[in-house]
Amino acid sequence: MELIAGGVVGAAISESEKSIYEVIKTTIRFKSSFNRLKNTFEEIIPILEDTERLEMITGRAQQEIDFFKKELKKGTDIVLLCSKIKQWNLYRKYVYAKKIQSYNELLTNFFQINVPLHHLRATKQATHYLSNKIDLVKKEILDDVHEKVDFPSSSKRGCGYVGDIPELVVGLDSAVEELKVMLLKENVVVQPTDCLSLHLPTVVLISAPPGCGKTTLANMVCLDSTIKEKFKENIFFVTVSNEVNMKKVVKTIFKQMAGLDELLEIQDDEDAMNQLGQLLKKIGTADKNPILLVLDNVWSPGLEHFVRRFMFKGIPGYKILVTSRFISKFHYMYELNLLNDQDAEHLLRHLVSPGGTLMSITDETLNKVVKACNGFPLAITVVGLSHGGKPEATWKTTLDKWSKGQSSIFDLSSVLLKSLKTSLDALCEKDMETVKEGFLDLGCFPKNQRISSTILLDMWVELYELDEDGMYTYNNLLELSYRNLLNVVATRKDDSGDLDHRYCDGLFVTQHDMLRELAIYESYQEAMELRKRLIIEIDGKGHLKDWVEMLKKPLTARLVSISTDETFTSSWPDIKLPEAEVLILNCRSKKYTLPQFMEHMNKLKLMNMQKLSLTRCEIGKALNFSTLFPNLVDFKMEHCGNLTEVPVGICDIVPLEKISITRCKKLRELPDKIGKLTNLKSLRLNNCTMLETLPESISCLGGLQELRLLDLSGCVMLRKMPTWIGYLQNLRILHMKGCLGIFELPTSVKDLQNLVVFCDEQNAALWELYPNIDVIQV
Repeated sequence: MELIAGGVVGAAISESEKSIYEVIKTTIRFKSSFNRLKNTFEEIIPILEDTERLEMITGRAQQEIDFFKKELKKGTDIVLLCSKIKQWNLYRKYVYAKKIQSYNELLTNFFQINVPLHHLRATKQATHYLSNKIDLVKKEILDDVHEKVDFPSSSKRGCGYVGDIPELVVGLDSAVEELKVMLLKENVVVQPTDCLSLHLPTVVLISAPPGCGKTTLANMVCLDSTIKEKFKENIFFVTVSNEVNMKKVVKTIFKQMAGLDELLEIQDDEDAMNQLGQLLKKIGTADKNPILLVLDNVWSPGLEHFVRRFMFKGIPGYKILVTSRFISKFHYMYELNLLNDQDAEHLLRHLVSPGGTLMSITDETLNKVVKACNGFPLAITVVGLSHGGKPEATWKTTLDKWSKGQSSIFDLSSVLLKSLKTSLDALCEKDMETVKEGFLDLGCFPKNQRISSTILLDMWVELYELDEDGMYTYNNLLELSYRNLLNVVATRKDDSGDLDHRYCDGLFVTQHDMLRELAIYESYQEAMELRKRLIIEIDGKGHLKDWVEMLKKPLTARLVSISTDETFTSSWPDIKLPEAEVLILNCRSKKYTLPQFMEHMNKLKLMNMQKLSLTRCEIGKALNFSTLFPNLVDFKMEHCGNLTEVPVGICDIVPLEKISITRCKKLRELPDKIGKLTNLKSLRLNNCTMLETLPESISCLGGLQELRLLDLSGCVMLRKMPTWIGYLQNLRILHMKGCLGIFELPTSVKDLQNLVVFCDEQNAALWELYPNIDVIQV
């Protein structure tokens, strides 16, 4: 009877066992059979009782237990009948002994097969059931915590965790006001299909390169009296950084919610976000005040995906302020500008002479330092703190070394280098190799100048085997722009589907001087003979003492950049560059000769050169292009201010396929012999504002029969088109937007087939008479 523990099985067994035990006590005839039966019961009962308890937990059907109860009833009946058999009735004793044996075997099989399987199933079902119950209980407990936790307005909550503001902040007042306007606007409310209003959070992004004051600006916004009055204690500020740990981020927010990080247990990232969403909804509902969540220094390449995980719906007035060195498209993006000269000078004076003490340097030297830092707040801070209190000679020495490339601003402090270099280190993934190399290449161009993307395209086709259409070059430039490592400037807004460099045409790149300095600094970390890039800046007569290291042995640089000042007198050293594939010459003196060492640049022999780009150059008539570059295929001239006519020698370079002469404001005409270039496929003359006529040799028989693209956009003084332009049967693209001087078209245009013209409204009217021409207004 000690085995009976209650329940359905217990109740059934209780009655049966009473009968069986009573029979055993009073009936000696079936004692051995009854004992075996009793032992079987004792083995089955504990397991069945456990199984019954599991079944009671899950509330499921109890088929096996019902079967056992039914069979138990049969056994009880057999036992009771046995007790009534007379001692002398041997036959009946034999028959019922067999029945008891069969019944015992039935119970044994049931115990050995059915009961274990049923118990296992019941165990699994109960485990799953209890697991769900635990989660439900946990949720109820959390809900109870969320409901019962008091969210007091105290230093332990919200804006008490906003960082400190520097003693002096300059240039950010207007930025604070603009951001306040963005944050105080009403959120978008949508009407889903279930007709319930759904509040969507507003996201504001502050974007700028590292060291520009994004975090300081975010702190100032949070501490602004209008913002504090609007969001009360519901301002939560968390710094994310590059190693994203969602659990850590959420726990930081919980900690600002009256120390909830110690009350709530987080299992994984998904659990963290679910709990955060529940808590923010509770706070937003309970307080009746909107919520401002600040995610500071989010610089993961997955910026949008990361921020979207915090965009919980259904919270009235919920705002998210993000600071990042990356660019992304959210509801609002504020691009933080660098300091202007006035603010930069104010900051530097404060650092050099705190409290208005007498400065140790003159205004002239201070202004030169301001120019050198170019509005970069962190750079100004580094220079001010490292040089404050030092004599003017120290400041001048530093400036002189910077100008000669003998030292870098990054040598003053590791803080500035580390801050900027983190963006560069993020490009170390295998698929980002050409992107990083492209960034380092930008250091080879002169400071404060726009770089044509087509020049970068030509370089990177040779150095990194990118496609000549410019798709990969364009993608790399966008990637660097997205990371705030350069700016892409578009000079053309029309998408004309050009057949020639369509991805990069009309694009220019600019870069902050501090980022250019970073590119140069990184290139200088290798020994001279091992550098991939050789960057040389020459002052005066060349400072031959600076070339000593270069003259010792051949150099392995593939990209060579040489810049000179106005006083350079063409005193070139005899350096050996057998691996050079790209040469950038930036000579600012009015008269100079090409370097003699070019003759020994085996991979850049002039006779084999196929691409040549000249930017802001003054081209003398003595330069014989056809002799120097007989195999030229692609020729570009841009912003050549003194160019009035194209050197006639160009017309003798028969292999030429592409000519681009753009933004040469004084160019008036092209050589009559240009018709000799029978292989020319692309001719760009856009924004040559003084160009008046085009030579008839362009379109006459035997002229530019292979020409496919002609760009005359922005040629405001051009009076007419070539008379026989209809002979150009392969012409497919014609740009003539802004050709204000053309009032009629030659009748030969009727013979053009498959031509697309991109023009403005005035020129479009001229083409209405020719339905064979597709016209697109831009």
